[in-house]
Amino acid sequence: MQLPAGQQVTEYLASELGSEVKHEYVGGMVYAMSGARIRHNRIAQAINGALFVRLRGRRCESFNSDMKVRIQLPTHQRFYYPYAMVVCRSNGEKDSFQDEPRVLVEFLSRRTRRLDLGEKREGHLSLSSLGVYLMVEQEEPRILVDRRADQGFQREVYEGLEAERPLAEIYERITFGPEP
Repeated sequence: MQLPAGQQVTEYLASELGSEVKHEYVGGMVYAMSGARIRHNRIAQAINGALFVRLRGRRCESFNSDMKVRIQLPTHQRFYYPYAMVVCRSNGEKDSFQDEPRVLVEFLSRRTRRLDLGEKREGHLSLSSLGVYLMVEQEEPRILVDRRADQGFQREVYEGLEAERPLAEIYERITFGPEP
């Protein structure tokens, strides 16, 4: 039996609060997320630490990958777990998701690259509050940035540890080279 969309979302959100495994929700379908390796966690920690320090004492705040973002499209809703986000106007304390992120950070991986650069990117860029969307590579020091401009989002690419000071910070404990 197919549940009404509103009831599906309510049940999904309730089940996520008690789940040991995170799930993303896309228009009624629920997808389990896999665990992460050490490299992934080192990069995520560096990003979240840098955001926390830079936002200390300011109105905006950062959230880590335990906070979902809700995307409300005309035909359905989506809930994703970005690796980091910056929010300047937060939802209520009881919510387990945010509706108005200013910055979203996702990781790119070989296994999920098509989904990350397609469906997720399209959903994230539909958020009217979003100013910057970062897609962080794990296998090389490279970050793709979609930044909101007058005529929509513009792509910027930062490559190499010397490209920008924040890249060296983000990839500080990472050794790049051929995979074993």
